[in-house]
Amino acid sequence: MTQDFPAGAGQATSPLKLSLWTKLAYGAGDMGAGMTSNLIAFSFLIFLTEVAGINPLAAGTVLLIGKVWDAVNDPLVGVLSDRTQTRWGRRYPWILLSALPFGLTFVLMWLVPGGGSGFRFWYYVLVSILFQIFFTTSNLPYTTLTAELTQDYDERTDLTSFRLAFSLLGAISALALGFWVTGVIPDVTTRYAVLGGTCALVSIVPLLVCVFGTYPHARRVQAIAPETFGESETTIPFWEQLRIAFRNRAFVYVVGIYLFSWLALQITASIIPFYATFWMGLDDYFLPALLVQGTAIIMMVPCNWLSRRLGKQGLFFVGIGAWLVVQIGLFLLQPGQVGLLYALCVAASFGVATAYVVPWAMLPDVIELDELQTGQRREGIFYSFMTLLQKIGLAGGLFLVGAALEWSGFEALQNPQPDADPGSALLAIRAFMGPVPLLLLSCALVLCYLYPLTRTAHAEILLKLSEQRRQKTQVDEDVEG
Repeated sequence: MTQDFPAGAGQATSPLKLSLWTKLAYGAGDMGAGMTSNLIAFSFLIFLTEVAGINPLAAGTVLLIGKVWDAVNDPLVGVLSDRTQTRWGRRYPWILLSALPFGLTFVLMWLVPGGGSGFRFWYYVLVSILFQIFFTTSNLPYTTLTAELTQDYDERTDLTSFRLAFSLLGAISALALGFWVTGVIPDVTTRYAVLGGTCALVSIVPLLVCVFGTYPHARRVQAIAPETFGESETTIPFWEQLRIAFRNRAFVYVVGIYLFSWLALQITASIIPFYATFWMGLDDYFLPALLVQGTAIIMMVPCNWLSRRLGKQGLFFVGIGAWLVVQIGLFLLQPGQVGLLYALCVAASFGVATAYVVPWAMLPDVIELDELQTGQRREGIFYSFMTLLQKIGLAGGLFLVGAALEWSGFEALQNPQPDADPGSALLAIRAFMGPVPLLLLSCALVLCYLYPLTRTAHAEILLKLSEQRRQKTQVDEDVEG
């Protein structure tokens, strides 16, 4: 169906300003995703190896298998949500109907069934796939709302900051709960079951807050600029849409920036429990993780301030550059230097906040460029690939860490023997805490330097879009006349 543009659609930006309540409600929608993703990133690998009794390579493979399905699932949901047409819009029905199964399937991931390690391996493969399906059907339409609630360059950065601040709030809430549960529940199997169940329950409510809190504003935007809210063009075949999306040079750069920085973040997150436990000799790994994520929420404020003054690229250079120094320090850290470990965790938070904010803030600008080039709005396609990359980063990080632990002789750390040498496993843990993320972040910096959409370039895109929409409106009026 060809999309029509009313007379008011020719404006470069929506005249409706986002209220604080709308921003808060929108941001709340990512709290559950932050809780669940963070608990998986920090705890799932060590849960599978130390509690469920699966070897590290098989444990890393669990989520990797789930991502094979996600390679189909994410783009498919993106296309379907683009094509959905209801009185409540394209995205809201998906979010609302997915909230409950999203929480229920997450609970199942933290239970330990009976049977041997082979049965448990396939159990976790199945529940991981089910969880990722409902994660996608709730979170992908949700993230796409950024481009539909406003077209303003800076307000999109605000929305992204609110979203990621709530995501980090959910992340640190999961870690704080884990820190508390570790101290009060001695049985480790019960501990993880309580932790997973509580996070699942808490994750459902913010999705509902988002739906009912942002829908009134979305309806007002629809009345003024339905091209940002209505049905997308559906005549182009799916694979052709992908080909067109990847012909967008700016999108390719954003994909690379996000993939490298997110993979670095997930590798660091997944190795922290092993680094804190086996290298630093700590009894609890939740506190170092909590320091990183907790301070990152505070760092969202300077990130937003610097983005307005330096631009998104300038912020990325500053934040990731600081993070590189921290990764070197963590590699050189020695057992017993606990105070320095905590200080480096706090210092890393600025880079973590930057890696969260910048790629997602760039994506709506890429969508406008695509609309200018193709005449269509296809938020679902672009956001689906970003969400897919997020999951690939998480699964890839867990798999690489699991494989490295397996091949470096991790059993020597799990079950120390007089003739066993744990040195190789300890070196692998330190390498994934320092040099490996450093290399990935350096690649992200190079791609950010080459990214073409500055603030000035985006303003020119909006002006051209305004003229394009005005001309289309005039043609449609002439045809109707």
